Amino acid sequence: MPAKSRFTRLDAFTKTVEDARVRTTSGGIVTIASLLIVFWLVWGEWSDYRRVVVHPELIVDKGRGERMEIHLNISFPRVPCELLTLDVMDVSGEQQTGVKHGISKVQLAPATEGGRPIDVRALDLHADEPADHLGPNYCGECYGPPAPATASKPGCCQTCEEVREAYASVSWAFGKGEGVAQCEREHYSEKLQAQRDQGCRIEGGFRVNKVVGNFHIAPGRSFSNGMMHVHDLNNYLDPSQGDHTFTHQIHHLRFGPQLPDDLTNKVGGKTMGWTNHHLNPLDNTEQVTTDAAFNYMYFLKVVSTSYYPLGWKSKGHSADQGDSSDLVSIGQHGLGQDGSLETHQYSVTSHKRSLKGGSDSQEGHKERLHAVGGIPGVFFSYDISPMKVINREERTKSFTGFLTGVCAIVGGTLTVAAAIDRGVYEGATRIKKLHQG
Repeated sequence: MPAKSRFTRLDAFTKTVEDARVRTTSGGIVTIASLLIVFWLVWGEWSDYRRVVVHPELIVDKGRGERMEIHLNISFPRVPCELLTLDVMDVSGEQQTGVKHGISKVQLAPATEGGRPIDVRALDLHADEPADHLGPNYCGECYGPPAPATASKPGCCQTCEEVREAYASVSWAFGKGEGVAQCEREHYSEKLQAQRDQGCRIEGGFRVNKVVGNFHIAPGRSFSNGMMHVHDLNNYLDPSQGDHTFTHQIHHLRFGPQLPDDLTNKVGGKTMGWTNHHLNPLDNTEQVTTDAAFNYMYFLKVVSTSYYPLGWKSKGHSADQGDSSDLVSIGQHGLGQDGSLETHQYSVTSHKRSLKGGSDSQEGHKERLHAVGGIPGVFFSYDISPMKVINREERTKSFTGFLTGVCAIVGGTLTVAAAIDRGVYEGATRIKKLHQG
């Protein structure tokens, strides 16, 4: 026999000689079954290791000077495009009146004709009709107020649109442009009359400061009267211009880029699969009224939401992104080149009331009274949550955890298999002795 080394006494795996081993049929069956179980469990462990899940985290939003995009698509079947104005304002004092950049107005046929879209070229009532044919020295009158700063010719109102801007600058109502040479030349009143029964769909996106604010869609051109924000409602409330109401359908409203469908399924998980309705609860909302003087208000609580793909690492971006965000085209803000996504989700409560006042007795709430007055339209007031949700893609376990699991499977399965084989062998041996005795 070879000389024993000093490690022989430490051997925890004692061996038996080949002649002392007994091989049985039951042992072979248990061995094959245990191997199959080991392969099956190891495959499950590998699949679990390869599985990617989204782990949500809640942190304090430390961003500063950020901006965010608002995307909307809203139809108004009873208000023509010429009467609709989109205004934005926030607590920082920034105002965007008559927002046009990034916003499209799609003219809709009357509701009695199905409300189908009409050629976009028919939208512009103020068609570009330069006054050059009137002479190079022509200077249109502004009819009282000073010429707007954006006038094509300083100190003059060459078009009907410039006269309207001049009236708005001094908070004067404009009406249908009767007696205004520029509007009569452009047939503004006739075109407005032709749209009286049509509807409008406002779609597109715009960028705002990430602070408390509101945006609204209301009739008529807006202007400031002292400390008040008001709209020229003459054409909207004029019975000769049609039966206008703010019946509307919100096809979608979101803050920031949309999450792809495959990501929403990951975020929700198997037990609670998400849809984009979880992020944008106002999608496919419809409100109907027969009252022209009616006001709809939606109060939104906006929560910043980030999505980081597997393996994402912070590139050390500064939290102050206010300047760089303006360099990105609308629709691309929040989309990272590394697959990350910065967006927002929101919750909403709504309120509606008639501007004529009264109570909600028809809805069973006689004690609920409404104030008189206000601006008809659809108003969205948003507040920014101080918290931020981070959805981060991660593997369910590390490679070390996978190896540990494999070792546990192999060791545990073989240990149980050995105990079963031992029990079967001992039982068979005792039964054989009983029969022989």
